[in-house]
Amino acid sequence: MPQSAPPRVAEPLSAAPPGTPLPREVGGGFVAVLAFCGIAVSVMQTLVVPLVTELPQLLHTTSSNASWVVTATLLAGAVSTPVMGRLGDMFGKRRMLMVALALMVIGSLACAVTSNLVMMVIGRAIQGGAMGAIPLGISIMRDELPPQKLGSAMALMSSSLGIGGALGLPAAAFVAQHTSWHVLFYGAAGLGLISIALVLAVVPESSVRTPSRFDIVGALGLSAGLVCLLLPITKGGDWGWASGTTLGLFGAAVVILLLWGVFELRTAEPLVDLRTTARRQVLLTNLASIMVGFSFYAMSLLLPQLLQLPKATGYGLGQSMVMAGLYFAPMGVAMMLVSPLSARINAASGPKVSLIMGLIVIGATYGAGLVMMDHIWQIVVLSTALGVGIGIAYSAMPTLIVSAVPAAETGAANGLNTLMRSIGMSTSSAVVGVILAHQTTDFGGIALPGKDGFKTSFMVACAASVAGLLIALFLPARRRAGLTAPVAGSAPLAASASVADSAPDTAPVPVAASVSVAASHPVTGPASVGAEVGARAGTAVGAEVGAEVSDVPADASALTGGVIHGRVLGPGDTPLADAAITLIDTSGRQLGRTVTGPDGRYRVPAPDATSVVLIGSAAGYQPQAATLLVADPPVVCDLRLSGGGGLTGSVRAVGGEPLTGATATAIGPEGDVAGSAAADEKGEFALPELVPGTYTLTVAAAGHRPYATQVELTAGEPVRVDAELRPAARVRGTVRDRDGRPLGDARVSLLDATGDVVGQVITGADGAFGFESLIGEHYTVVASGYAPATQQITVGGQEGTERRDVDFLLGHGEE
Repeated sequence: MPQSAPPRVAEPLSAAPPGTPLPREVGGGFVAVLAFCGIAVSVMQTLVVPLVTELPQLLHTTSSNASWVVTATLLAGAVSTPVMGRLGDMFGKRRMLMVALALMVIGSLACAVTSNLVMMVIGRAIQGGAMGAIPLGISIMRDELPPQKLGSAMALMSSSLGIGGALGLPAAAFVAQHTSWHVLFYGAAGLGLISIALVLAVVPESSVRTPSRFDIVGALGLSAGLVCLLLPITKGGDWGWASGTTLGLFGAAVVILLLWGVFELRTAEPLVDLRTTARRQVLLTNLASIMVGFSFYAMSLLLPQLLQLPKATGYGLGQSMVMAGLYFAPMGVAMMLVSPLSARINAASGPKVSLIMGLIVIGATYGAGLVMMDHIWQIVVLSTALGVGIGIAYSAMPTLIVSAVPAAETGAANGLNTLMRSIGMSTSSAVVGVILAHQTTDFGGIALPGKDGFKTSFMVACAASVAGLLIALFLPARRRAGLTAPVAGSAPLAASASVADSAPDTAPVPVAASVSVAASHPVTGPASVGAEVGARAGTAVGAEVGAEVSDVPADASALTGGVIHGRVLGPGDTPLADAAITLIDTSGRQLGRTVTGPDGRYRVPAPDATSVVLIGSAAGYQPQAATLLVADPPVVCDLRLSGGGGLTGSVRAVGGEPLTGATATAIGPEGDVAGSAAADEKGEFALPELVPGTYTLTVAAAGHRPYATQVELTAGEPVRVDAELRPAARVRGTVRDRDGRPLGDARVSLLDATGDVVGQVITGADGAFGFESLIGEHYTVVASGYAPATQQITVGGQEGTERRDVDFLLGHGEE
């Protein structure tokens, strides 16, 4: 019999292991990819700025009609931003990020292939749907990043809106001046495709979801209200601010948004939770965002015009479109470089201080602009300084929002905040446009913006930043305190405590120790609170809770008032470094957050609230919480974390060879993935973060059969599971005719034990076929082409082997 060629292999359709897909770990480029997406969307938004004066000629229309190319993107972005955020909370933030980037690509290509006004406006409106990418990116960061990395990442993502605009402006100007303007949109489509590819490769889907029904009426109402509000803001200069159309739309906006608000308050699952939005921190942050957006866009409108006006005017600087963009670019560079600094300010002094500092820099920059507009170097200094101020302020806003809303609402809340910035930018465009249109100078019979118009615009932008500063001053203080050393000789005071099991029956949660701080009087030692309580984590298990609470130390000179501090200790009073400390109020709103130092000590500001919950957690330990009734801070509270148990084990092939890279996944009783880990080079894995409860452990490795078992975790020593994975089976064979010649084009199907087709292949000229990675035991192989032939096989079972060879002889059936 002649030697046959290697068989063609078909992967069975059911070869994937059962259960939920395994989550990917966040890679090193995670933040960079999301920031790149934000910059790409921002570049898309400002793409047509260098073309504004040429659009009427390029599209063969009037200036008023051409302005719709800018207005359409603004309106679509305003509508899509909160809607995308809400859909991301419901159906997956990564999924909606991909939708936003796809809209950017589609809209860009639509604009690239047309010179028709209507098609251009439609394409730009589709592009506007991509504006939700920035708040979605911020929400993904909150879900995926550890606390110590979140601040700088959100700062960069939030600043990407300005970075892309400032860096994209010179690039767009260069392309527009030296090539066809259509190339701008092809470039935007390319950026979108690159962003999609990077997101697919690097960004995981967030597991934080808000299962609910989408509020269609709320979305339509908000869309109608925003269109009625933003349309007259952007077009009022063309229509006339006192015209019936402008005033009518403003009136309609007020009525629609009021009715929308009433509807949202009465809806069980609203598009925007107005009660959350009305919280002091969220409301004031959004109002300040309007002012920051106004200040940012004013400079974007003023400096390029000032740079491009002829020198003969006496105040213009006579630069080309490209050079004007290059001189404006330092703003974007400054915003990018200042992001890490702003994150440090947030961490050290709190986002409120960061926002105030940013607004001060912005106001000072516009104030200096009144006397610094005569030389190019002055313009560069102004744009750089404004970039610093905007970068600091932009980084503070998502931190303020994220710390004040539940994790399940971050997408919608950040989307609303981005919308507030857009409203500020559109208002800035309208106001600056009106000022420059009414304060002009005659230059060769052409009315150009006068120097007084620029100065007036600077003063208005400065006033907006001052208004934002006044709003920011009323924000509640939420300062993340630094870590302090213990106070020597401190004498803790007495404390009374009661411990209760506050864990619900349905999910594992920290055990709460309710602690009441007594009046101050010195004692000789700390009053320890310890109790054995039941914590439910699928099943009831015991958890050891220990909390030491005392009042003001005898030597209080080293401490400032209004703080909660103490230590996080493990078994045997071992200090736990890098333990996460979170302070929340009784409604679940975050009030502060920090991590412990090498000595296990932490320090957070004591809020105005009288009752707070202090939560301590560390990898490999069961989290604990203490409810503090803060009567007279500072308060000392030590948390003792018991061993969380967790799960460890090994993965080996038959014969004992370690399976490096095999994935161990723990699935909770409700079917949700509680944790996963990859085996190291020794085949060892560990899941220390699992709280006590019942789990299904699944271990999978390429080319091997998956392993599954049920484990019961309790507080104390971790449970160890050693898994041995058998190699996945394979079936190969040859189809021949009755004369022994190989048959090509024969269809060979593989059916599992239930009769479902799980693999199929068409033989080549050598008649060979093959099926790999079979995870079941009983299969049926069917070969057809003439009269079909069937063989039942068992692979990997007690009677079978890991490899089976199956040959068929096919011929014409008897008539």
